[in-house]
Amino acid sequence: MKTFSYKKGIPGFRFSGIAGGLKKNGKKDIGLILADAPCAAAAAFTKNIVKAAPVIIGQKRLKSGMAQAVLVNSGNANACTGAQGIIDCETASAALAQELGIRQGLVVPSSTGVIGVPLPVGKLVAGVPALVKHAASGALSEFSDAIMTTDTFPKIVALQDSIDEHTIKVCGVAKGAGMIMPDMATMLSYIVTNASIERKLLASLVREKVELTFNRISVDGDMSTNDTVLVLASCKSKPLISSAKSASYKTFSNLIYEVMKRLARLIVQDGEGATKLLLINVRNAKTAAQAKQAAMTVANSPLVKTAFFGQDYNWGRIMAALGRSGAQFDMTEVDIFFNGLQSVHNGQGVTKNIGRLKKIMEKNCIEIAMDLKAGTKSCEVTTCDLSYDYVKINADYTT
Repeated sequence: MKTFSYKKGIPGFRFSGIAGGLKKNGKKDIGLILADAPCAAAAAFTKNIVKAAPVIIGQKRLKSGMAQAVLVNSGNANACTGAQGIIDCETASAALAQELGIRQGLVVPSSTGVIGVPLPVGKLVAGVPALVKHAASGALSEFSDAIMTTDTFPKIVALQDSIDEHTIKVCGVAKGAGMIMPDMATMLSYIVTNASIERKLLASLVREKVELTFNRISVDGDMSTNDTVLVLASCKSKPLISSAKSASYKTFSNLIYEVMKRLARLIVQDGEGATKLLLINVRNAKTAAQAKQAAMTVANSPLVKTAFFGQDYNWGRIMAALGRSGAQFDMTEVDIFFNGLQSVHNGQGVTKNIGRLKKIMEKNCIEIAMDLKAGTKSCEVTTCDLSYDYVKINADYTT
């Protein structure tokens, strides 16, 4: 497995991004992913019962397991916009389908931005011709720019490996910096590959890897209305992957997992106002569910997150979060480590390490490992600290 230059493109796909006037700052806000032909497609969406119009439509269209185009706008979530939001979403995707000469059902819509504001669908429709005209195989960065909101940098990962002497490429792009919490986050992520894989197998793979990556990150504990992870396979390369037991499936599965994992970490690294990347690792929990529950509770604790922002060595907040997580353990047996250095032994502080632990708190990336000694299951969640800037960014998001 190694990286490759996404600027050279992925066989079977083109991209574009334009400024359509949805954002007040005049930046790019409409993006397009276009496949040369209908391809295998699988997705995971937000579990929030308040779903944006494009999520509702995307879920219906992707039941076929096929797609050819992805139309994304930023600056407006098209969520909580009633029946008109559905109509506007369908109008925009119909305009793209007509421009491309394809079935409307092959267009997957996505939106991100402010909730509750009517979608300026006229601007989307007006931008479609330019969007299609400028689509190019090496223009993924243009697409990436178009889907960002409060992101401070583009998030693109490109990896390749060989299957039966054929080069398999997997390239992913994501946006997201706030309202980040499983299942999944206020995030959009699109992954394209030249691999050939059966649709049902792809759908199963996406569900499995999303759970292990995008569903294990958190910035602020809020779940969005628009979350989407979409994988498109152009089937431009051999061999056909048709069995989960095959060596080719294992190689491809590892590629998908690694791309998702790296994208998920980039999202947390770019968390709104974040200054530290925190790796929350729960070990030896009684069950897998309890391991995840404990890890997520610590990751989402405002007291834990603000302590790390302030570089305040306060392991008591971690213990308190573990205790209210619902995981079953004996508090007198818990060990906690910061970057491998023990801070808690059998539920009590290790005073001899305080000096070195305070130095660790100054680092930009910190692993917090918690051994519950209650079983054999583990879970790692990626999160970040909670800073003054997070409050500033979200206090006036719509104003």
